[in-house]
Amino acid sequence: MLDVLITGGEVHDGAGSPPVRADVGIAGDRVAWIGPPGEKEAALVIDATGKAVCPGFINILSHSNQSILHDPRSLGELTQGVTTEVFGEGTSMGPLTPQMKADLDEQRRRNGFDYEVGWTRLSEFLSYAERRGTAQNVASFIGAGTIREYAVGYDDRPATAAELDQMRALVAEEMADGALGIASALIYPPGSYASTAELTELCRVVAEYDGCYASHIRNEGGGLHGALTEFLAICREAGLRGEVFHLKAAGRAHWDQMDGAIELIERARSAGAPVTADVYPYPASGTGLTSIIPDRYHEGGSKALYDRLADAGTRAQIRADLTGAGRWGDVNEAGNVLIMQVAAEQNRQWQGRTLADIATARGVEPVDAALDLIASDRSRVGSVFFSMSEDNLRKALRRPWVSISSDGTSMAPEGVFLDAPTHPRAYGSFARVLGYYVREEKVLPLRQAISQMSGLPAATAGLRDRGLLREGYFADIVVFDPATIQDVATFTEPHQLSRGVSEVLVNGQLTVSGGKFAGPLAGRALAGPGARA
Repeated sequence: MLDVLITGGEVHDGAGSPPVRADVGIAGDRVAWIGPPGEKEAALVIDATGKAVCPGFINILSHSNQSILHDPRSLGELTQGVTTEVFGEGTSMGPLTPQMKADLDEQRRRNGFDYEVGWTRLSEFLSYAERRGTAQNVASFIGAGTIREYAVGYDDRPATAAELDQMRALVAEEMADGALGIASALIYPPGSYASTAELTELCRVVAEYDGCYASHIRNEGGGLHGALTEFLAICREAGLRGEVFHLKAAGRAHWDQMDGAIELIERARSAGAPVTADVYPYPASGTGLTSIIPDRYHEGGSKALYDRLADAGTRAQIRADLTGAGRWGDVNEAGNVLIMQVAAEQNRQWQGRTLADIATARGVEPVDAALDLIASDRSRVGSVFFSMSEDNLRKALRRPWVSISSDGTSMAPEGVFLDAPTHPRAYGSFARVLGYYVREEKVLPLRQAISQMSGLPAATAGLRDRGLLREGYFADIVVFDPATIQDVATFTEPHQLSRGVSEVLVNGQLTVSGGKFAGPLAGRALAGPGARA
């Protein structure tokens, strides 16, 4: 007898094949049988009549690496059908120096999260998360910025030969212990201080372990094509898979570059390059307000940046850089910048308001409102930038080589998460694709969207026996109603769970039942293809 039998549903395999009416049987943590209805029995039967049955979704770009330690249920994404979270965009939870460990603990306290930083290496963090308990599987890239901070610090200079050797050794150690690859975020210091040559050398090590290079590329605006060319060259020279994180053309003046960006990737793919990309399904990005400040002022770390803003002369230089030659259009278009998360109590009044509103209320120019807020808050000031084209987003969604990600933090509408608003992608990315872009707008067919959430990201990340609904694969499975699934979170009321997913199984355990969290923390730490046994 099987442990679980899912009956009566339309089964999608995650590879984009047409769905079939079939039952799915589970024994232990694996899919044991897929076949005609009515032929098997099980201890637990789930009726999926009128619903889709498919592989669990894989969020290839998640920032839930800290939130899942505080709240391992990860309700914001689990209730959308996300069964695997992948971390590491530019920064990762290891390897850590003692100072980096102290900084991470300070960040934990600032967020109000309840856990101890009881690890040093990335592999130790993943094991810690599994032991502590997590509702989802977890995996991670090595953050290229983390590696650079470990070996070089926040200095804006080339790495020495000895430092590069140390970085190579750190990458090799983490790859052998299960990292998926290395991921850079090349608009954020200290990762932005790395040269193409440095990144290529680290990627050569990753290639020895059949890993992937993922990147928030160096420029998503006017220099988009050049940044993509750099990314493709690194993948080609190092000989490994590549993933472009959150593919976009940012800023209205640059929207016309999206067609050329897609063409660059498709030309590389046609030539045999194993490169892919992902998007989150919103025309607004989310990042720190500090990202508007040029890299050179970040040298020495975040505290050095805040100290520079406190110096009148340096503050004047930063202001001149931001207002000169039309650079940083997002600040000039202050109505398109929404302040989401601050650290200081006196600044909480600005959460949920645009930079234009804040400037008017304070009687200052928007650029001064931005710099004043960063200086007084001494934090990155989490913000949303309405800078992308809906048409460009649809163009990306239609490409079968584009995965779906959240680029956000999975939350729950309770506790410390309610202290600040957030980007609705934290609660709605996957449901939004299935409900809005598939069912309502018919931008792409359902079977393709499921593939872009499961089989495609599993192949990109190199996850073994995951991402497809096949006999012998791990039983990460989602049951949802294609007629009712939808995102509910908005920019004005973001803390709302999505609807339409009735059951989620993680490693064969029923984790969501009847749309509600069912209790087991069945997630595991997943390793990349080059991990030693």
